[in-house]
Amino acid sequence: MTEEQTAGTTAAERTAVERTAVEPTARAAYADCVLCGEPTEHLATVKGATLCPVCAWQEAQRTACSG
Repeated sequence: MTEEQTAGTTAAERTAVERTAVEPTARAAYADCVLCGEPTEHLATVKGATLCPVCAWQEAQRTACSG
C-alpha cells in the first residue's frame, strides 16, 4: 500500500489487508503431503507423490535395507 492509500486507515486495517494480500499466494504455491496433509517444500506443480520432510524420512526408514 502506498502512503496515500494508508492515510485514512488504522494500523490494524493495514495489517489485515497486507496479510490477506500475501497469505493466499504464499500458501497456494506449495503442495500438501499425500500422507499427513502438512505443507511440503515442493511446489504444487510438481508431479508425483509429494511428501513433507517428516514423512519422507519415515518412508526412507521403512524402505531401507535392514540387512
